[in-house]
Amino acid sequence: MQNIAYAVRVHKIEKRKNKAGKVTSYRVVWQTAGKWWKTSFPKEAQADVYRSTLLTAARNGEPFSLLTGEPLSWNRAEAAEMSWYDFACKFVDMKWKASSANYRQDIARALAAATPAMFASERGKPADKELRHALKRWAFNTKQRDEATGDTATALRWLAANTKPVSALTDAETVRKLLDTATTRLDGKRAATSTVLRNKTILQNALDYAVELKLLTRNPIKELKWKRPQTSYEVDRRSVVNHAQARALLAAVAAQEPSGRRLKAFFAVMYYAGLRPEETVNLRAYNVTLPPLVENPETGRMEEPPDGWGELNFAEAAPFAGREWTDDGALREVRSLKHRPDGHTRTVPCPPELVRILRTHLAEFDDGPGGRLFYGVRGGELPTITYRRAWATAREKALTPAETASPLAKRVYDLRHACVSTWLNAGVPATQAAQWAGHSVEVLLRIYAKCIAGQDEAAKRRISDALRET
Repeated sequence: MQNIAYAVRVHKIEKRKNKAGKVTSYRVVWQTAGKWWKTSFPKEAQADVYRSTLLTAARNGEPFSLLTGEPLSWNRAEAAEMSWYDFACKFVDMKWKASSANYRQDIARALAAATPAMFASERGKPADKELRHALKRWAFNTKQRDEATGDTATALRWLAANTKPVSALTDAETVRKLLDTATTRLDGKRAATSTVLRNKTILQNALDYAVELKLLTRNPIKELKWKRPQTSYEVDRRSVVNHAQARALLAAVAAQEPSGRRLKAFFAVMYYAGLRPEETVNLRAYNVTLPPLVENPETGRMEEPPDGWGELNFAEAAPFAGREWTDDGALREVRSLKHRPDGHTRTVPCPPELVRILRTHLAEFDDGPGGRLFYGVRGGELPTITYRRAWATAREKALTPAETASPLAKRVYDLRHACVSTWLNAGVPATQAAQWAGHSVEVLLRIYAKCIAGQDEAAKRRISDALRET
């Protein structure tokens, strides 16, 4: 009986606004045995009804729980009956259909990282690594959960019988442990900032679902005092290659056997047109428009126009996900463009340098499966490991030892950064560059702020001119 109290004080409803001052909410605040509780509602009438029911229960002398802050009579039997493991699987199943294959993996990783905080017992527990594998690849995969066998099936049975009920999350200490565990690596160190933020968001969404199922009366994560880690969205200028370095890297790619010649155009599309790797790998021949050849009056031969620009027009990308996460068992999931609705297209100009490379590629290589521009040497899908290895080899061949050890073009994605930086430094308006890159203007300027050369000197000149005028 030590977790109940009869001393209850209900305060007046607080009217609150968010930081932007645009959203108003109404918060009910009360105390049980000196412990503060608060719950917010979007409408004042909802808050008033909730406050009135608290007052009625207090006046009737009902005992209040010190774990939930609410009258014991409000406790829901469902919360005691649903374990964390069963709830997490239910949440995964609810999100599965509408989620991309990669987001399905993100959910599985976040829940797998958090679940050890909800273990109810250590007796008979399998090894930590075995449990993590069973959770991520099987328990939190709607497609595979029922197919587990052997040690994995044994681990899942242990998990099903040894996690706390969801109602345990009414205790703030348990909630904090859940969040800390979800944002910590297996070696005890804090996870990368992006992982911390992603896992926290997924857990918060999961507990919103618990409220929806009436397993919890409020989302306890939202009430925690939690310091958001510092994030950096800017591109490291040291990773951006200049044009001479890019040409040397493309030449080093082309020299590799057996796939170098076909990969030169693959990397060139990212460098000259700013496509993401998952957009490039999904390009079809019909996405490419090249300028017509012109007749050389001296030789009579059809040649490339010296200043002929082409364009790429496309509407889909194919990020790598893995067979176990896609609906059709493919390695990649073909989806709409990033942050864009289905059917949204993007048109990007191809400068003459890229036009020449693409025309050579189209002349030398037939279309791949489904009309794909880029594919493996055996005719199948272009493996991620193939182009990553080719790029790593090209860096070793084309760059100096100091450059190879630096962040310069370390990732294939850095070619896209180099392209967008070139656009901005050439004076292309941010609105146009953002449209070509598939970004919002705000995101574009935040990410590439340090890659726009000459801003410091131009600003200093303007200040000097202003001082001379006065």
